Amino acid sequence: MEHKSVQLDQEIISCPICLDLLKDPVTTPCGHSYCKNCIKDHWDTEDDKRIYSCPQCRKSFIPRPELLKNTMLAVLVEELKKTGLQAAPANHCYAGPEDVACDFCTGRKLRAVKSCLQCVASYCEKHLQPHYDVAPLKKHKLVEPSEKLQENICSRHDEVMKMFCRTDQQCICYLCSVDEHKGHDTVSAAAERTERQRELEGIRHNIQQRIQDREEDVKLLQQEVEAINGSADKAVEHSEKIFTQLIRLMEERRSDVKQQVRSQQETEVSRVKELQEKLEQEITELKRKDAELKKLSHTEDHNQFLHNYPSLSALSESTHSSSIKIRPLKYFEDVTAAVSEVRHKLQDVLRETWTNISLTVTDVDVLLPQPEPKTRAGFLRYSCEITLDPNTANTWLLLSEGNRKATFMKQQQSYTDHPDRFTDWEQVLSRESLTGRCYWEVEWGGEGVGVTVGVAVAYKNISRAGSSEECRFGSNDKSWMLYCSRESYNFDHNKVQTPVSGPRSSRVGVYLDHSAGILSFYSVSDTMTLLHRVQTTFTQPLYAGLQINGFWLSRGSAEFCELK
Repeated sequence: MEHKSVQLDQEIISCPICLDLLKDPVTTPCGHSYCKNCIKDHWDTEDDKRIYSCPQCRKSFIPRPELLKNTMLAVLVEELKKTGLQAAPANHCYAGPEDVACDFCTGRKLRAVKSCLQCVASYCEKHLQPHYDVAPLKKHKLVEPSEKLQENICSRHDEVMKMFCRTDQQCICYLCSVDEHKGHDTVSAAAERTERQRELEGIRHNIQQRIQDREEDVKLLQQEVEAINGSADKAVEHSEKIFTQLIRLMEERRSDVKQQVRSQQETEVSRVKELQEKLEQEITELKRKDAELKKLSHTEDHNQFLHNYPSLSALSESTHSSSIKIRPLKYFEDVTAAVSEVRHKLQDVLRETWTNISLTVTDVDVLLPQPEPKTRAGFLRYSCEITLDPNTANTWLLLSEGNRKATFMKQQQSYTDHPDRFTDWEQVLSRESLTGRCYWEVEWGGEGVGVTVGVAVAYKNISRAGSSEECRFGSNDKSWMLYCSRESYNFDHNKVQTPVSGPRSSRVGVYLDHSAGILSFYSVSDTMTLLHRVQTTFTQPLYAGLQINGFWLSRGSAEFCELK
């Protein structure tokens, strides 16, 4: 009898705890067998509960049972060791639901370790052995276990598909090549694989190169992040110091003003009280003199009256009321006015400086610019409220509607002189500076013929005084203007006028992306139509502007719309 053909069930000679061959097998009162050390270690963990259970059937024992050696199993294990017999595979060697099973195992199938492309079958370790021992089988192609081996079989001829049809781009068998694929460009699957492998390597090379490039980009962006963070930290630190110094300076100036006012107050009050005391003393003296004169006037003795009259009638020099100058109640209003003027100037400086700071901060943008919106709803996300600055308005323009509307008038307005005012061109600029992404709309029109309106943007340092081209919107390098009339559109910049085509509308939309250098004008009605787009580099904050070119027989106007 061949002992090597005998197989024993793993469950008989293996320990349910460690899953290895039993060592010093012992049996519990319920009849299950374990390695002696395994069951002892298991029950040691149950000492605290004083209840001991079988790991297999869960039967409980009180007290801890005495373990008895399983003599039969001990002899069986020893015989296995002497004869070299192998136990049946462990449970983990059997094929599970997600494993590829051996095609040659009967009964319970073992897990396959290899699949053969020529045999179109999968083998466990035992049944694979002929592929290592038999010469013809050694030439077969072994691969990792696969459940898709049947995909290599031609469904028409039930043959292994060892060829590839380049004409139809599919794997075929030899019979296919002489049948329905006859005359096609066919090669062996191995040759096609070699070709595709070269392509694959090229693709992988490109991918790896792109990965390397992207990793370099990531490193550069990380360096950029670190640089931005470092620069921002320094800017915050230095700004805090500067603002602290400014606040300290303001506190000192506030203390100085307070001290000066209080000192002057004390001096003036002291002077007034001194004069007040003199007047009160004079009043007392005059009352006393009046009482003596009254008494003298009642004296019946003529000689006595005449004797005392010269001395009593003499009066000391009087402090005449006309010598006291009472100023209007504006004692320290001049100080308040001076401080207010300082406040206004400081506000103007801070406003303009803050605009420059904001513009500088927006320059720290390493990302791609945002695309221009496609719909009016998209533009309205960037809508901004714009009001006109009265100090810039030409005297022929009347501002109304909360300084959102400008109208050409037949009489000049009585505006005060201001260095920001346009003196000769009927123009006005906004109070707000524009940076980042902004959108606004202008409704224009008027009465009479020849009404034209310019919708513009300009730098703040555009010239104001005089009738030169340096002051007119669109005639210099500091301004851009869309010139609108009932007949046509024109775009003006730096003395160059460009005709613009598009549907006529009384409403013009303006989109600005300052950092991207984009300025776009749209005709707004039921739909939005692009009229003209500028791509440039803006070096300063921009201000929205209007130009109302009216005549004596017309009265043009333009208004910044309230967008909701």
